[in-house]
Amino acid sequence: MQSCICRSLSFWSFFFFLLLQKKGGGKSVPNAWQSLVELIYDFVLNLVNKQIGGLSENVKQKFFPHISVTFTFSLFRNPQGMIPFSFTVTSHFLITLALSFSIFIGITIVGFRRHGLLFFSFLLPAGVPLPLAPFLVLLELISYCFRALSLGICLFANMMAGHSLVKILSGFAWTMLFLNNIFYFIGDLGPLFIVLALTGLELGVAISQAHVSTISICIYLNDATNLHQNESFHN
Repeated sequence: MQSCICRSLSFWSFFFFLLLQKKGGGKSVPNAWQSLVELIYDFVLNLVNKQIGGLSENVKQKFFPHISVTFTFSLFRNPQGMIPFSFTVTSHFLITLALSFSIFIGITIVGFRRHGLLFFSFLLPAGVPLPLAPFLVLLELISYCFRALSLGICLFANMMAGHSLVKILSGFAWTMLFLNNIFYFIGDLGPLFIVLALTGLELGVAISQAHVSTISICIYLNDATNLHQNESFHN
């Protein structure tokens, strides 16, 4: 499953940037496609620079491609279910769970490569009284391991709930519209307007969810690379 997710992410990113080149990317006067890619590039780059502290620009650049691909994948896959007869990949729990676990494992590896065994100090903040140490270590361990689920559950729940609600109300409005009854036709205007409003709202949620997931990844990376020094970088 993890390898399938990685191949899907890589293919989607490759297809997106290949489409940019086919549409005339790299021009001195950017067209719409090139402007979109540049906007995404600058947005993710600023996000990485702001949320991950204590590292040089060269080290941050190593994280940027992975975060950029994940953001692009979520940005275009989340609203996919708004297209009729399509399916939102990120509303499938196994997909989001595999993606979440892959990111969690990668961040943990980054933490160990940077700090070695000192990475375990992440479980025990400095200045904690000794009697409270076992309790806090267990609490921090559970909290850290839950990060492997939080990204997947949050993305899955938002996409599944929102898209399901829109599709149910759309089916209800569509059925009432074609009933041979004038009262049903007039009564359909209310659900129809609600569906239109929810469609715009769900589109906004789908886009913002890609932003939220990317911020969470950057925060987790910041915690793994800076340990308990991360508070100073966010203030």
